[in-house]
Parts: sequence; C-alpha cells; structure tokens
Amino acid sequence: MPRNPILSASRIRAAALHIIDRDGLDGLSMRKLASELGVQAASLYGHVSTKDDLLHDVAAGILERVDVSGFEGGDWRHGLLSCARSYRAALAEHPNIVPFLAYGPAHREASLRRLDVVHGGLVAAGWSRREATMIAASLMYLVFGAALSSFSSGFTEDQSFYRDRYPNLDKAHLLPSVARELDHDSFELALNAFVTGLAARVPG
Repeated sequence: MPRNPILSASRIRAAALHIIDRDGLDGLSMRKLASELGVQAASLYGHVSTKDDLLHDVAAGILERVDVSGFEGGDWRHGLLSCARSYRAALAEHPNIVPFLAYGPAHREASLRRLDVVHGGLVAAGWSRREATMIAASLMYLVFGAALSSFSSGFTEDQSFYRDRYPNLDKAHLLPSVARELDHDSFELALNAFVTGLAARVPG
C-alpha cells in the first residue's frame, strides 16, 4: 500500500467539486483541497497549475452533461429545447459553481464544442451567423437566469406581510412551498415562448 494517497485528475476534480458544493466557490482553496485528499498542497501542483485551471476542469466535467445531440437531425427547435433543459439540470446539481460558469465559455473545450454544435445547427437551418450568435446567447441568459436564483423561494411565508400592503399578492406566502415546481414551470414557459417566437420568424 502506498504511504500517500494516489492522486488523479478525476479524483482531484471530484474533491474540488465536493468542496464547492459544500462550502461555495470562495470556500475552495488548494490547501483545503489538499486536506480533503489527504496530501500536502505541494503535491497538487503536479496535477493542477492554478486554482483557476482547476475550476475550468471542474466546470468541463459538469458541462459534459449538456446535451446538444438534438441538433443532429436538423431540427433546431428540438436542439434548443433539449440543450436548455439538460443545461439547467446540470447546473441545478451544482448551483455554487454557476457564477463561475456564467462568465461565458472562456477557453473551456467542453463549452466551445457544444457552442460550436449549437451555432452550426442554427446556421445550417438558415439563420445568419449573427442571429445564431444572438440565439445562443439568449438561450444562455434563460438558462443561467433560472440557475442563479429561485423567484418562488424569495417570498416570505408570513401571510400578514402581503395581505394588507399588497392585495394582489395575498397568496404569495404559498410560493416557497411550491418553489421547485413553479420555478421549473416558469422556466418551461419562458423557454417555449422563446423557441415559439423564433419559429414565427424562421428564415426562408
């Protein structure tokens, strides 16, 4: 048996993601990661150059769950819907890393490969390159907006807070109890309205 735990890229990524899920982005440090893995911090630098590089590696693993195969059959509508739904589901598993991902694809291979498929699928369907870029960006606004916050959870369960001051929000105290369902349905409403609106102006 080796005296020190054997390190691997996948083990380091998994430990880093565990810390982020538990302690948030600011809670991740190379020292804490080393402690989690049972090694000295210096041992990590043979596998990871910087914390930022590590975060990109962790993000790439999450993005592997984003499904862009819906574009393969030439149906850009199906492609957008399946991409957005799988993206939101992947982010929902690890909400603490969402702010890091929200800055855009950067140099992440996993992000750029999927964006390339989305962009190519839209252009092949007749959208201009500029329109394809705007559609992809708009889809990300929807996905990350849904991932960064819960509208329904932002209400107090104290009915008296709304009853007298906000008569049209007299049921708002019930929203936190159905937050998961309502947030999902609200995302679906916005996503379908977005794709339907695009379909009404499809080129050609």
